[in-house]
Amino acid sequence: MQISSFSTPLKPRWNSNSMLVVTNPVLCIMESCSSMTQLKQIQAHMTRTGLMTHRFPASRVLSFCALSDSGDINHARLVFSQIEVPNVFIWNTMIRGYAKAKCPESGFSLFYQMIEEKTDLDNRTFVFALKISELFSEVSVGEQVHCQILKVGFYSNLLVRNALMHFYVKYGFLSSARLILDENFESDVVSWTTMIDGYAQKNLPNEALKLFCAMIERKVEPNEVTMVTVLSACSRMGILNLGRSIHKNIETNNEDVSVNVLNALLDMYVKCGSLDVAMVIFRKMEFKDVFTWTTSINGYAKAGDLTFARQLFEEMPERNVVSWNALIAGYTQTNQPQEALDLFHEMNSEGLQPTEGTLVSVLSACGQLGSFDLGRWIYEYHIEGKRIQLSVILGNAFIDMYAKCGNIDAALRLFHEMPKRDLVSWNSMISACAMHGIGEKALVLFEQMKSEGLVPDDITFVGVLCACSHGGLVAEGRKYFNCIGKVYGMEPKVEHYACMIDLLGRVGLIEEAYELVRKMPMEPDAAGWGALLNACKMHGNVEFGKLAGDKLMQLDPHDSGIYVLLSNMYATRNRWDDVKTVRKMMRAKRVKKTPGCSSIQVDGKFHEFLVADNSHSQSEEIYMILDDLYFQLKLEGYVPNTSQLMGSHEGIDYISQKRRHKATLYQFSSVSV
Repeated sequence: MQISSFSTPLKPRWNSNSMLVVTNPVLCIMESCSSMTQLKQIQAHMTRTGLMTHRFPASRVLSFCALSDSGDINHARLVFSQIEVPNVFIWNTMIRGYAKAKCPESGFSLFYQMIEEKTDLDNRTFVFALKISELFSEVSVGEQVHCQILKVGFYSNLLVRNALMHFYVKYGFLSSARLILDENFESDVVSWTTMIDGYAQKNLPNEALKLFCAMIERKVEPNEVTMVTVLSACSRMGILNLGRSIHKNIETNNEDVSVNVLNALLDMYVKCGSLDVAMVIFRKMEFKDVFTWTTSINGYAKAGDLTFARQLFEEMPERNVVSWNALIAGYTQTNQPQEALDLFHEMNSEGLQPTEGTLVSVLSACGQLGSFDLGRWIYEYHIEGKRIQLSVILGNAFIDMYAKCGNIDAALRLFHEMPKRDLVSWNSMISACAMHGIGEKALVLFEQMKSEGLVPDDITFVGVLCACSHGGLVAEGRKYFNCIGKVYGMEPKVEHYACMIDLLGRVGLIEEAYELVRKMPMEPDAAGWGALLNACKMHGNVEFGKLAGDKLMQLDPHDSGIYVLLSNMYATRNRWDDVKTVRKMMRAKRVKKTPGCSSIQVDGKFHEFLVADNSHSQSEEIYMILDDLYFQLKLEGYVPNTSQLMGSHEGIDYISQKRRHKATLYQFSSVSV
């Protein structure tokens, strides 16, 4: 029988022994085997010639079946059953094969069969048994292996101890893994790196960095994995100086730095805000993968430089969905929602399937634009169409979008349908009810949230106090404000004071609102003074209004909204000289009033209108309709309020809009690219 010839590589990928030298011509041919069809052809020849009766040739056939990507674990088990006296290498190969094939029950059964038959075990037996144990949902399986290791006497073996550490780290039992490292046995760079990586994975970067410093003190030379892990910890904690030291060490001691280490360095500088150094590394890299480009795009997008981020995006030789997500999120977070949606449509046209992160950013853009139709389509196509599962994060994004698009009923319906809700879910719904003027519903939700055992945070109380403010619920507002510290042990923040000032001011308690500003334990910000000024405008209190206006102009002398509120306040009291003074101040400081802008979506397209705008192609017909509406209003007895000379719409909730936007960004900031 003639065996087909194949090109023979130096070592097969499934060969676990790098020192193995094969001289038999048939086995040499098998070393280049690439499919089960070829393997069975070779095995048939080995069976006919009697070669399969020898343990070593049989072990080579077994190794291919169990370990090769083209292998077959069931055929491996058949070969194994025909070997009369398998040695430890053959047993280990089968256990390792079951681990590779994700068949933990079969692999663990084989491990215990070795023990029952009193087969000689070696260190690799326990390494593969622990690898099998990592596939079980319960940690107890691996703990049984740990007991066998202690019983048989392999605990002092470095390879076994490293495997044990890896096992406990995988299950999150960091104290058990650390105990193994700290015991007075031999350790190497793998031991230290396993533990450092464990801390980093469990979001304990401080512990990871402490251990890295201890490792250096012990004069253990870090490897590539160590460097990547430690740089990741520096990124999470924003420790730029340590990151720079590691960078310097890498440049000093390594002539050939891998792309993984360079990517980790790039990511560290980006997340620590040192984009100039990051770009130097980026430009010097001879090979750039998708991660390299995406990290750079993400850095510049988050820094607000969308022009350069877009330039990098266009230069990318290859993009994946994460690359698109980075730029879409950048546009959304810098209040450029239309650009975000345009990019989303372009991404869809290229056939890329959006991820949860994509949709969260796009839904935020829909909320900013009021694009309810697109948001509803996303729900129908992706969620109801079973293309993406509705997670808690995605559900929260839909609630926020529905509320901002004015459909509070849809937001409430989705909220009650969600199988799981977290604190952000409740915060979003409470804030949405507050925004829509149904404060009583917001307070009912707050009480329900507490009854389910959730502990409110700062954002919760911002929503609750806003609900009280919009509903004029003074007694309730005072109660909830006081319980921030007395019940929950939190110090009220500047946002909470601003909400209370707004609440008191809206109902006309201007003096009490001013006293609260004056007694704040921290310096009042624009939100607090702005709420007071808005209240003074509403109730015509010029004395406190002027004081609040002066404070606001010190904080931000170029904010046109301050001058608008002051001017309108003076106008309500017919103090026209003061109105003129405000206008002169605006001209002197070159402050321009932001023009009022309205938008409407018709057939999926947005139309924007400024004051006295004639730019729209159908402006003539639009103004004819407006004139007709105005005429009908006059017939019904409508009299316009001409005292608000600078546009009263700009005085409504002057600062509360900024406060709500800040709260929303905080809630969704955990969704990263």
